Amino acid sequence: MTEDEFLDEMRDCDALLEGHFILSSGLRSSRYLQCARFLMDANRAERACSAIAVKLREVVGDTVEMVISPAMGGVVVGYEMGRQLGRPAIFFERVDGEFTLRRGFELPEGVRCIMVEDVITTGLSSRECIEAARKFGANVIAGCCLVDRSGGKADIGVPLVALASLDVPNYSPDELPEELKKIPAVKPGSRGLS
Repeated sequence: MTEDEFLDEMRDCDALLEGHFILSSGLRSSRYLQCARFLMDANRAERACSAIAVKLREVVGDTVEMVISPAMGGVVVGYEMGRQLGRPAIFFERVDGEFTLRRGFELPEGVRCIMVEDVITTGLSSRECIEAARKFGANVIAGCCLVDRSGGKADIGVPLVALASLDVPNYSPDELPEELKKIPAVKPGSRGLS
């Protein structure tokens, strides 16, 4: 699956939307990614994660021992990456605002992990997940995602492999470009309206 094929499929399943969107940060954008719409088809998820696994092996070889991801957006893609790599996959959850392991999940000391997300925008959640894994003794060697929404600008502290890279600008509500001012703003996604 190429980047263009992936983005075409994202559009086809209404996972890549165009309009005026209020992001969970409060910033505004002309594009919105709802990867859950893409991942709801297991065959699409398999093809996309297979393509990411090929790219990831070019960066880290076959050295990955475990896959970690932050809940909620990284759970499905994290488990599919674990399947593609033949490695166990676990996820971190926020408890009182901090990522931690629950559900009996453990990280063996020094285990070589990759951190997997659906979308990376600023990289904040990814960095927090990586830091949490390190506190549990893991060696996080790389990160990967379906979409790097920063266009390569996000720094997660380890090499980042993305199936697609988009440079989607964000705007504060009082600094909107004229074309966005003309479109009513909507707040989709998991933290706003469905």
